Amino acid sequence: MSGRGSNLQALLDAAADPAFPAEIALVISNISGAYALERAAKAGVPTEIIPHKQYASRKEFDAAVDRALRAAGVEIVCLAGFMRLLTTGFVEGWNGRMLNIHPSLLPSFKGLHTHERALEAGVKLHGCTVHLVTPELDDGPIVVQAAVPVLAGDDADALAARVLEQEHRAYPLALRLLVEGKVAVDGARATVDAQGAGSLISPLP
Repeated sequence: MSGRGSNLQALLDAAADPAFPAEIALVISNISGAYALERAAKAGVPTEIIPHKQYASRKEFDAAVDRALRAAGVEIVCLAGFMRLLTTGFVEGWNGRMLNIHPSLLPSFKGLHTHERALEAGVKLHGCTVHLVTPELDDGPIVVQAAVPVLAGDDADALAARVLEQEHRAYPLALRLLVEGKVAVDGARATVDAQGAGSLISPLP
């Protein structure tokens, strides 16, 4: 975690339900002042700060993160607002067990400034994606996506707020599906055993 941690809060809230199949074992941030750390502390979840600037290379930093995760008995890693590129070795060590959430409907708008770019492109649907992490940026098998309409008069902030609401629903769902063994990966694709059918159209007729 590097930021305010609203997606962390969604995961903490989900995990507070005894029926949820996972618990949050540790929250790691590379920034000491990240508000996500306060959220974790309030929920009684252990935290650890691993400042990346104290390490000579990305490989050494990632090794420190890996040690902390394994020492805490972590089985699945959830990235959220963690603004660091991870080394191939780290990613491969958690292959099939590391999730990331991205504020666009991947594979569209990888990288930063997704809402501005969506508005510039004139898309009618925008949203978020929870995916399994691979060494490539914002890539990997897609587990859950949620879409919102792009409305007339939207600016980046308004669109981002609407997408964020869906992020808070999508991330706990994706974690639940992965923990329950309902995600099967075949190459670059993930097949999800879940209920749901229908379609989205924007604008409405």
